[in-house]
Amino acid sequence: MTFLYILLAIFSFGMMIMIHELGHFLVAKACGVGIHEFSLGMGPRLVSKKGQKWHFFFSKPVRADEAVPQLTPEGMPITEYSLRLLPIGGFVSMVGEDEESNDPHALCNKKAWQRMLIMAAGAVMNLLLGLILTIVLVCITPHIPSTTVDIFREGATSCDYGLQSGDVITHVNGVRVFSGNELSYEIMYTGYKPVDLTVKRDGKILELEDVIFPTEESEGIVFGVFDFYVLPEEKTPVKVLQQSFTRAASMVKMVYDSLFDLLTGRFGLDAMSGPVGVTEGMVTAAKVGPQSFIYLVAVITINLGVFNLLPFPALDGGRLFFLLIEVIIRRPINKNIEGYIHFAGILLLFLLMAVVLCKDIIKLLI
Repeated sequence: MTFLYILLAIFSFGMMIMIHELGHFLVAKACGVGIHEFSLGMGPRLVSKKGQKWHFFFSKPVRADEAVPQLTPEGMPITEYSLRLLPIGGFVSMVGEDEESNDPHALCNKKAWQRMLIMAAGAVMNLLLGLILTIVLVCITPHIPSTTVDIFREGATSCDYGLQSGDVITHVNGVRVFSGNELSYEIMYTGYKPVDLTVKRDGKILELEDVIFPTEESEGIVFGVFDFYVLPEEKTPVKVLQQSFTRAASMVKMVYDSLFDLLTGRFGLDAMSGPVGVTEGMVTAAKVGPQSFIYLVAVITINLGVFNLLPFPALDGGRLFFLLIEVIIRRPINKNIEGYIHFAGILLLFLLMAVVLCKDIIKLLI
């Protein structure tokens, strides 16, 4: 069964990558950009299809005359679809993506707003997939948790600082919470130190300051403990959609919170996971049940979307940043300079990936 769970995790990870690249591909096609290759995975090709021809890793080398780019009647290159050996990424190779070109179908010759749409499309698809999975998750969950305090758990401490059964919690440290899931996360994330709660009680708004929650430590990181139960809400179509959107938004916030804590030092390198660590986590979640697995896949795909929008070289957000500069200064950035910067970004990302991969493997073997 563990092997099947590993295959499920690899398949799910591959689907997230495919969805991301499909976003770039579809918007690029809609904007009239020529596509050389649409690839799932990195490294050597296992199988590819161009036009009506299939090629496999054991196929004979392509002859020189077959290597000449094949064009459609519109003058666009025929796209090659390929599956590569390493399931750690994917790409869409577009005409004029990293070089100057006189081809009217080249990416570099499209309007800035079109290029911005193309660059953002992959991350948007990941975020959209995360929202869809969140809707599925809310639909299959028996109850929708509210933010109304029911009864306190054994060992609870928040009740000693003014919180009462029946209180409706609206804010945690000034952050608006709409569901029990958001409430649980905010207390876990900030509850390692005293927190301020805004509650509704008997029609009045009350501010409870410096409420202390129990804490627990995991891998050297201290978290707050959600020390009470909440009342369920009636499950209606409107509530399902509302809960899905707010829960997906909470996942986006969780990603930004994690990135901030990595930069400030609250979370260390141990908190980061590469393909090995992610696969291990997905296998564990799959063993727990479908709800845990869907939740983790939703978090991962939203993480991919948010991370790719960061203004870092080589990421989609880095390319969007250069496009924004182009719009501001009203002229394109030198392609050679931009290319060198993105290449440096790729090297740094591969270095980080290698360090995290080694960490995950060592952790798995110990």
